[in-house]
Amino acid sequence: MNPLLTIDAMRTAARALQAGDPREQVRAIQAAQDSLDAAKAECLAAVESSKDYELDGSSTLNAWVRNELRLDAPDAATLVSASGTFAALPAVAAAAAAGQIRTDHVALFSYGLKHIGPEIMASSQDWLLDVACLNPPSKLRTVIRGLREAYFPDDLEDAWVKGQDKQDIQVNPVVGGWHVTGFLDVTAGAKFKKVLDSVSAPRNKDDDRPGSERRCQGFEDLLDSVLNNGLPSDQGFRPHVSVFVDADKFEAAMRQPRTDETAPDADPEPAADPTSKPAELAGYGAISRKALALIACGADVTPFLTRSGVDFSQDSVLNVGRTRYAPTLKQRRAVIARQRGVCAAPGCRHTHLEVHHTIWWSRGGTTDVDLLIGLCVRCHHLIHRELLNVSGNSRDGFAFTNRHAQPLSRRRRRPYSRAA
Repeated sequence: MNPLLTIDAMRTAARALQAGDPREQVRAIQAAQDSLDAAKAECLAAVESSKDYELDGSSTLNAWVRNELRLDAPDAATLVSASGTFAALPAVAAAAAAGQIRTDHVALFSYGLKHIGPEIMASSQDWLLDVACLNPPSKLRTVIRGLREAYFPDDLEDAWVKGQDKQDIQVNPVVGGWHVTGFLDVTAGAKFKKVLDSVSAPRNKDDDRPGSERRCQGFEDLLDSVLNNGLPSDQGFRPHVSVFVDADKFEAAMRQPRTDETAPDADPEPAADPTSKPAELAGYGAISRKALALIACGADVTPFLTRSGVDFSQDSVLNVGRTRYAPTLKQRRAVIARQRGVCAAPGCRHTHLEVHHTIWWSRGGTTDVDLLIGLCVRCHHLIHRELLNVSGNSRDGFAFTNRHAQPLSRRRRRPYSRAA
């Protein structure tokens, strides 16, 4: 690893500390810290290789780290494994040394090397680095999990079966209340989370209750509602779970129960195309073919075209122009499906969405799917307070700027973030 990159990151941080802008200071400090972590990983690997920790009276590297660096053993193990990742993925090493990615990002590349394989990770490191440099580790984790699931779809089936066996939920009285424990499978958990998110969303822009209070109050309100009236609606349609899947995969899943019943000894289906994404359950991630079949059985299906040819787009079928202000039910569902149910604002992961006209209705905007975007309540209020601005459309991508017209991270139309 080139030490000059770390030295340069430290110099940049030192200059920033004298500049007076706290935002620039934090950015520079974070980059220097990340670069130093990468250098520390290389040094720890050298100490482990030489066994020089014995010179300080430690029998293992973990003991030396606890004594000398005040680090827990898992943190030391993460740093040591990072050095092996740097050797296998040189571009990752360079990005870490420059402070462009964090130790948590590197740990996910280490996970990929172990669970996906060096060959696949080496061929994918450039575009995976694009994700890591522009997103927090949670986003990279989702992408690497998706890559693993695409290459090893049978693992999804095994996980689904194990999840079925672990199902349980218990509510036991304790002093002062009730203790709730349990494990829900993929479908039940997704339904529970979707409904809980719906009833625990902030009621307005001034709702400053902590999340724990909103969730508990929302759950109690939900119980009252179910006992008295049934489930509430959410801006025109009842809370529901969403699954994003290619049409051919959906058709195959719908046929599967009959195939299993009539031909239990039939030959297995051909191996999945690694470039074909598995079905994705909103808020959870990839699911197995059997889980998809279970969800599809008896479900109401609303199809949306997410990839289209040059001469046709579903958007034009759903557009209503200036004939009405409020988005139609199908438009709202299409917008939410396009965004995988997550707020479009950069860095926001809220899932209780309102539909916003990117060209405001009061300024001549139209209620067309291309010009509609899903935002959480707080981001929507920032837009109308003109502290956050959005332009563009769903075809070319939406661009966000702050009140000084400075760009925020763009929602890029890339294979890892686009509806499949």
